[in-house]
Amino acid sequence: MSSTHDFARNDRLMSLFRELAAGFIRSEASTSPLITVTHATVSSDFSHVSIFVTVYPEKDEEHALNFLKRKGSDFRGYVKQNGHLKVIPFFDFKVDIGERHRRNFDAVELT
Repeated sequence: MSSTHDFARNDRLMSLFRELAAGFIRSEASTSPLITVTHATVSSDFSHVSIFVTVYPEKDEEHALNFLKRKGSDFRGYVKQNGHLKVIPFFDFKVDIGERHRRNFDAVELT
């Protein structure tokens, strides 16, 4: 029973963090490059969260990732203010490599 509860909690938290990250990025980042949140993963002890993003154009991934990492403490404050959680986890932003590969595969398939 507990694992079902943990799975549902994990699912709700992933959704919450994905939405909060998207809102934060929308308010803090410019529209160039375009940064899109694809998903979030939560550690088993709920203390760490990885936020996965795609960046367009891809050549700006490193710049966008550096921006997000610099804004990490601001994002944590944003979550504290808007997430209504007792404990605020630590966050890490990462480029969603799987999504990038899927886009590249789709582009090759179209040609």
